[in-house]
Amino acid sequence: MYAVVKTGGKQYRVSEGDQLRIEKLPGEVGDEVRIEDVLMIGGTEDVKIGTPRVEGALVNARILEQDRAKKVLVFKFKRRKGYKKMQGHRQAFTRIEITGIEA
Repeated sequence: MYAVVKTGGKQYRVSEGDQLRIEKLPGEVGDEVRIEDVLMIGGTEDVKIGTPRVEGALVNARILEQDRAKKVLVFKFKRRKGYKKMQGHRQAFTRIEITGIEA
Protein backbone atom coordinates (compact mmCIF):
# COMPACT_ATOMS: atom_id res chain seq x y z
CA MET A 1 0.00 0.00 0.00
CA TYR A 2 1.23 3.50 -0.78
CA ALA A 3 -0.03 7.02 -0.27
CA VAL A 4 0.61 10.44 -1.77
CA VAL A 5 0.97 13.04 0.99
CA LYS A 6 1.50 16.78 0.96
CA THR A 7 3.82 18.45 3.48
CA GLY A 8 5.93 21.56 3.29
CA GLY A 9 4.36 22.58 -0.03
CA LYS A 10 5.60 19.40 -1.76
CA GLN A 11 4.02 16.03 -2.54
CA TYR A 12 5.63 12.67 -1.76
CA ARG A 13 4.72 9.09 -2.66
CA VAL A 14 5.31 7.05 0.51
CA SER A 15 4.92 3.49 1.67
CA GLU A 16 5.58 1.86 5.03
CA GLY A 17 9.27 1.78 5.95
CA ASP A 18 10.30 4.66 3.66
CA GLN A 19 12.63 7.36 4.95
CA LEU A 20 12.08 10.91 3.72
CA ARG A 21 13.88 14.22 4.04
CA ILE A 22 11.16 16.88 4.21
CA GLU A 23 10.76 20.51 5.26
CA LYS A 24 11.22 21.06 8.99
CA LEU A 25 8.46 19.78 11.26
CA PRO A 26 8.13 20.74 14.93
CA GLY A 27 9.13 17.96 17.34
CA GLU A 28 12.06 16.12 18.87
CA VAL A 29 13.92 13.05 17.61
CA GLY A 30 11.83 9.96 18.35
CA ASP A 31 8.48 11.80 18.38
CA GLU A 32 5.57 10.42 16.39
CA VAL A 33 3.95 12.73 13.82
CA ARG A 34 0.71 12.38 11.87
CA ILE A 35 0.43 13.67 8.32
CA GLU A 36 -3.24 14.28 7.59
CA ASP A 37 -2.89 15.80 4.09
CA VAL A 38 -3.30 12.48 2.25
CA LEU A 39 -4.14 13.14 -1.40
CA MET A 40 -4.31 9.54 -2.66
CA ILE A 41 -4.11 5.96 -1.42
CA GLY A 42 -3.22 3.14 -3.80
CA GLY A 43 -1.59 -0.25 -4.04
CA THR A 44 -4.79 -2.16 -3.36
CA GLU A 45 -7.64 -3.09 -5.66
CA ASP A 46 -9.53 0.12 -4.92
CA VAL A 47 -7.58 3.34 -5.40
CA LYS A 48 -8.88 6.26 -3.34
CA ILE A 49 -8.35 9.74 -4.74
CA GLY A 50 -9.21 12.71 -2.55
CA THR A 51 -10.97 15.92 -3.53
CA PRO A 52 -8.61 17.42 -2.34
CA ARG A 53 -7.95 15.02 0.59
CA VAL A 54 -8.98 11.44 1.34
CA GLU A 55 -11.39 11.63 4.28
CA GLY A 56 -10.26 9.77 7.41
CA ALA A 57 -6.86 8.82 5.98
CA LEU A 58 -3.58 9.61 7.71
CA VAL A 59 0.07 8.63 7.62
CA ASN A 60 2.02 7.95 10.81
CA ALA A 61 5.74 8.70 10.92
CA ARG A 62 8.62 8.88 13.41
CA ILE A 63 11.18 11.70 13.46
CA LEU A 64 14.69 10.31 12.94
CA GLU A 65 16.70 13.53 12.61
CA GLN A 66 16.37 17.32 12.85
CA ASP A 67 19.24 19.00 10.99
CA ARG A 68 20.25 21.61 8.46
CA ALA A 69 21.43 20.98 4.90
CA LYS A 70 24.83 21.89 3.46
CA LYS A 71 25.47 25.58 2.94
CA VAL A 72 24.41 27.10 -0.36
CA LEU A 73 26.32 30.24 -1.36
CA VAL A 74 24.41 33.06 -3.04
CA PHE A 75 26.77 35.44 -4.90
CA LYS A 76 25.52 38.64 -6.53
CA PHE A 77 27.79 40.60 -8.81
CA LYS A 78 27.49 43.54 -11.19
CA ARG A 79 30.42 44.00 -13.54
CA ARG A 80 32.30 47.29 -13.64
CA LYS A 81 30.23 48.74 -10.77
CA GLY A 82 32.20 47.49 -7.76
CA TYR A 83 29.16 45.61 -6.46
CA LYS A 84 29.67 42.17 -4.90
CA LYS A 85 27.51 40.50 -2.29
CA MET A 86 27.92 36.99 -0.86
CA GLN A 87 25.36 35.32 1.34
CA GLY A 88 25.00 31.78 2.69
CA HIS A 89 21.88 29.76 3.43
CA ARG A 90 21.33 26.46 5.26
CA GLN A 91 17.85 25.00 4.90
CA ALA A 92 16.44 23.19 7.95
CA PHE A 93 15.00 19.72 7.33
CA THR A 94 13.48 16.77 9.16
CA ARG A 95 14.20 13.13 8.30
CA ILE A 96 11.21 10.89 9.01
CA GLU A 97 10.41 7.19 8.69
CA ILE A 98 6.91 6.13 7.67
CA THR A 99 5.54 3.71 10.28
CA GLY A 100 2.02 3.20 8.99
CA ILE A 101 -0.71 4.21 6.56
CA GLU A 102 -4.31 4.27 7.76
CA ALA A 103 -7.09 4.40 5.20
